Order: sequence, then structure tokens, then C-alpha cells
Amino acid sequence: MDVRDLSAAAASAGDGLKLVNRLGESRSPYVRGHMHNPVAWQMWGPEAIALAKKSNRLIFISIGYAACHWCHVMERESFENQEVANLLNASFIPIKIDREERPDVDRIYMNYVQATTGSGGWPLNVFITPDLEPIFGGTYWPGPGSTMAVGDHIGFVGIVQKIRDVWQNQQQRCLESAKEITAQLREFAQDGNISRQGGAESDGLELDLLDEAYEHYAAKYDSEFAGFPKGAPKFPTPANLAFLLKLGLFPSAVSEVIGSQECENAKAMVLSTLRAMNRGGIHDQIGNGFARYSVTRDWSLPHFEKMLYDQAQLLPLYLDAYLLTKDPEFLSTIHDIATYLTSSPMQASTGGFFSAEDADSLYRPTDKEKREGAFYVWTFSEFQTILGDRDADILARYYNVKDEGNVSPEHDAHDELINQNVLAITSTPTELAKEFALSVEEVERILSEGRQKLLEHRNKERPRPTLDDKIVVSWNGLAIGALARTASALSISDPNASKKYLDAAEKAVVFLSNELYNHDSKTLKRVYREGPGEVPGFADDYAFLISGLIDMYEATFNDSFLTLADDLQRTQLALFWDQEHLGFFSTPKDQEDLIMRLKDGMDNAEPGTNGVSARNLDKLGALFEDEAYTKKAREIGQAFEAEIMQHPFLFSSLMDAVVVGRLGMKHSVITGEGKRVDEWLKEYRSRPQSLGTVSRIGKETGEWLRSRNALVKSMSVEREGVMVCELGVCREGLELDIAGLRLDGRENGAANGEGAGVAI
Repeated sequence: MDVRDLSAAAASAGDGLKLVNRLGESRSPYVRGHMHNPVAWQMWGPEAIALAKKSNRLIFISIGYAACHWCHVMERESFENQEVANLLNASFIPIKIDREERPDVDRIYMNYVQATTGSGGWPLNVFITPDLEPIFGGTYWPGPGSTMAVGDHIGFVGIVQKIRDVWQNQQQRCLESAKEITAQLREFAQDGNISRQGGAESDGLELDLLDEAYEHYAAKYDSEFAGFPKGAPKFPTPANLAFLLKLGLFPSAVSEVIGSQECENAKAMVLSTLRAMNRGGIHDQIGNGFARYSVTRDWSLPHFEKMLYDQAQLLPLYLDAYLLTKDPEFLSTIHDIATYLTSSPMQASTGGFFSAEDADSLYRPTDKEKREGAFYVWTFSEFQTILGDRDADILARYYNVKDEGNVSPEHDAHDELINQNVLAITSTPTELAKEFALSVEEVERILSEGRQKLLEHRNKERPRPTLDDKIVVSWNGLAIGALARTASALSISDPNASKKYLDAAEKAVVFLSNELYNHDSKTLKRVYREGPGEVPGFADDYAFLISGLIDMYEATFNDSFLTLADDLQRTQLALFWDQEHLGFFSTPKDQEDLIMRLKDGMDNAEPGTNGVSARNLDKLGALFEDEAYTKKAREIGQAFEAEIMQHPFLFSSLMDAVVVGRLGMKHSVITGEGKRVDEWLKEYRSRPQSLGTVSRIGKETGEWLRSRNALVKSMSVEREGVMVCELGVCREGLELDIAGLRLDGRENGAANGEGAGVAI
């Protein structure tokens, strides 16, 4: 439906309904941020939906998140405008939704907007019928007086008027169109539901799919500036980078299919991308952490919001890059991200990790208007004032700071970045030493001290961006796993940092277990802010937390993490598993405020829920010798078989399951104590993550695992050894190769329930 074609008749609904803004009842920082708007926003839920049905009004939903720059722009232009408020209040039920609290609602209507407009984003604005069926939607629309209005493009006021009029004068047409659109939307959103229709048998997923995915990324790679795609904007999309980095780490059968040179090229693409990001404007060069994405092709200009889920996915990616290369630049980045996660303001004193820092902020405490990037950008004159002339020149060359600023006007829609510089590393200490006739050591000292001066000035003089202090289970699960893996890998080389990161992860697990986990029903709530929220956990909350708990177990060999992971896995299967077409739905079956249930298979800014779930099931299946779990992992692949075979590159996080389905997964069991098993574990933890899992049993370790796994129970807890188990067969294995474990030695009787760990 094109709003320019709609009737332009009369005014208000005339139903006498007087709405008041209800957002003060919300705990969401994003939603509460609109509580003083003249728009009479309602809360999403049964009450507002019933009100729409009773009054026969269309619902206007506006979905965003606290760190969203364009959400703030639309609020200033439209939702704080009385004319807009009068239109919405008189004829609609306006509802504000935090996409991070309700990703299920967001995804349904984002699918609609993407299908009808070809693009998506936030704020997401959709007009829907009282039966929740969409009739028109989009993202940012210019408000009254906006400088963003172009040509004859209709602004938000015009859209609201047109939609109001057509609902009043052509309601039946609206309803018919909405039902047709919804039917098409259901067809559009059939991922994970079509492969098994009509009782179709699985053809199986072959390793060739990994080659097809690799070829896609090789064709899309930006060889000049690194990253994907060749143009702009550029998003990190860590799931895709992790897949490419793993290709050479999988068992040799994978590289035989793809080609050893291709695996090397995949690794080179990832390492170049990680270096470009690390040196670019997307990285906070003065503080810590990464912004969400780059507006420009060369990673120089970000949208400045920092999201927890980005840090939590980039950390293990940089960790694996470091473990592969031992490059000190990557090690520095590991500590940079881990420090950001485990410090104020991102980690709560109670243990959980907060969601995001805003893109917009005040430049000075006395300013009235926030602007994008104000906390992060610099003028050359500021460098001179803070650093002195000589050091300012050196750091300006290092960070690409120019007197006239380094942001192109075409990327500064609101003239917020005039004469401002986004810091990005464009030189090296060696180059600077030659240019300024100094030693490399002296340049490095100047850079280090100058960075510290800039950081101190920023922290003292500039108001920090607003913090979205929601604690979301799924993102916390990602952060827990990232910190656990980092702590494990650094446990020998940097025990102090390792302990700090592991303690932070464990503190988060304790918080989630105490505040958002019901120990009786074994279910999760999704969000904590000023207490647990009402929204139940979604499939991704279970999947990402289970994954984090498995990483915590492998870092500590504390059975309690494995016990909780097992309980959550059973609950995820009970609440979200599709018995008919297989795979996990994103929402439980009793969710009443949705027009459809979707499955999350593709990777986006976050990894696909079904891909992470398949990996969890394979790992738990190997740890427990649980064939039911392993079978479910294979069935997830079957659920998405048609889609994966058509576009394998969209399902990077499911590629592990493809490999395991063909080659299996190994479970290494460390038994007893001693120098040689300690050396084996040290070597194991120094390798990048690929396939496989590890456990440990001893006199005071692994009692619960032994009760859960009969094969492990048969092993001696006293004899020093490493057993490598696969498909019920265990061999002794003390040699590692890059793909996991080289199985040298005889088959052990433990496979037949006879023996115990092999002595070394």
C-alpha cells in the first residue's frame, strides 16, 4: 500500500477516547525515555490490544532501543511535537516497544518492512490493525521542520494523516489488504518450516556447503579496506568472521573439500578485517570497546553506540586470532574488550552486564542538545591544548586528526561533526619516529602518555553517553562465554587478568541464576532492570546462556555450570522445539500477542539461535554421551536444510553442525592429576576454538558428570590420563593437532564398560 495513493478525507476518530502516556510504568530505559512525550504512548500487551479492538483504532507501534541515534532524531522531530501528538492521540493507539525486551515483536514487523520496502532499521514504525496485522510501515520518517525531508517525499505528518483517513473511509479495503499482507508475510517467514513439509526425508548436508559459503565471502571481500561487503556500511557480523577463521581449524576432511589455499585465504581475510577494525574509527581508540558498525567503507566513521552483544562476540574472535598468530596487536585488543566488559559502566556491581552505551551525548555539561559522537570526537585545537604543540602533532599524525576535521560532510547529516575528528590509527611508531626525528621508544612513550591525557580529559570534561542499564539474558550469555574462554586461554600467560575475567563471568552467572532463573520451573525471565521483568525468556536467552555455561565449565571443570546448562537445555526443548518441522521456534507456543511464530536460523548482528543451539546440543551430547541431544542437533540442520542448501552463507553458525554431522565431535576426558595432563590441558587451551569439548574428573572433580555419563563413570578418577571419546568409543590421546586431537593409541576397553582412564 502506497500512502500517496490513499484518500485524503476528514479528521479524528470521534470516539471520545482520551489516552494518557503510560510509559512511566515501564522499566525499559528506552521506553521510559518517552514518558514525557506529548504522544500518549501505551505499553505493548493485552490491555493496549484490547483497547484497540474496543475503540476500533489502528495501532501505531514504534520500536527502537536506547542507544539508537535515529530513534533520538525521530523523537526530537516528531514525538516531542504537539501536532504529531494530536494526530496520533486522536485516531490511533500509539505504542512504544523496546526491541531488546521484545525481539519477537520487532522481528515480525521488521520482516514486513524489509519485504515491502527492501530495507529495515530502527526506529521501526508500523501501523497495524487491532488484530495485529500490518498495513503500512517504514523506519525513520522526517518530522515537521526536518532538514532530512527530500523532494516530494512524504513526511511523518502526511503519513499519519493518510493512514488515519483511509482507515476511517476505506476500512474494509484496509482489512483485506492487511490479511493479504499477513498471509504473504507468513510465506515470507517460513524459514525452518519448509524442509520437512509433506513428510519429506532429509537429503543430508554435505561439506561442500562450506565451500559454497566460502566462495560467497571471497567474492564479497573488500581487498582494499578489508571487511564485508566491498562498499558501505560495514558491519562486523562476527558469526561470519568466526566461520571463515575456523575453516583451516576443522578436521582435514574440510580443507580437502575447500582447498588448503582457500582456507589460508579465509584466515587472511579475517585477520585483515580484524586489524582494520582495530585501527579504525569503529574502535574507541582512547577508551575501550567497539561501536556497532561503520558508516564508511574504510571503517573510519562509526555509528557510535556500543552494544554488549558486539563486544561479547568480538572478544572470542580476537582471542582466536591471537591464538593463531601470537600477534601482540590482537592480544592488546583482547584486553581492551575484556576491560570494557568488566569495568564500569558495563558491568553492574551486582554482576550482570548492561546492554549498551548511547551514540548521542552532550559535549559539555552545560550544553542543552545532545549530538552524535560528542563523547568520542576531537578537534585539533583540543589536541594542542591538552597535549602541547609537539605531542599534539605526533598524536594527530598517528590518529589522522586534521585541523579542518576528518568527517566528510556527506556523512554529517545534521552538521554535528564539523571540524571534528574521529580517531583512527593511520601511522606507525616507526614511521612517526622517522618523520619527527625521534627514537621509536620515545614515540611510543609520547603516544602512551598522550592517550592517557586524552582519556583523563574526556572522562573529566565530557558527560558520558547514557547507559542502557537493562540486563538481557541472551547477551549476558554471550559475554559470559567470551570471558570464560579468554580467562581459560590466558590462565598461564597472564593469571591475574585471567582471574579478573573469570571472576566477572562467574559473578554474572550467579546474578542471572539468583534473579532471572526460576529453580523450580527451570525457566528464565529475559530482562532485569529494577527487578526481574515480566517477559519470559526466548529461545535465544536459553541458547546463548547454555553456550556461556559450557564455556564456563570448560574453563573451570565446575559441575554446577554443566548441571545448569543441562537443565536449561531440557527447558529449551520443552518450550520451543517444533515437533512437526523440527528446530527451535524463537517464542514459546503460548505467546498470545503475536500473529506468528518464527524460527531464528540466519546470522545477523547476533548469531542465529538455531546455530548456537545445534552447537550446544552437539557439545552436551558429546559430554554426556547423550544420543537424544546429538539427534536434536542433526534435526536442526534438517529443519533448515532447504534454506542452507540455497544460501549457505546466511547460516554461518550452523556450519559447525554440518561438519559434526559428517565427521563427529570428540570429547576429551582428563583423568587424575599430574604434570603430563597439566601440560596437555595447557596446550589444549592455547589453541583456537574449533570442534570438540573437554571435561575433567578426579577425586574431588566431576562427580555429577560421572552420574550423567556412564562411559565417563567407568573411568578411573585416580589414574593420570586423557581419554578421547567419540560415538561410545574411547582412546587414549596425548597429542594435539590444530584441528583438535590426533588420536594415537589403541582403542580402550572403557567403550565396552570395562576399563578406566589409561595411565601415562
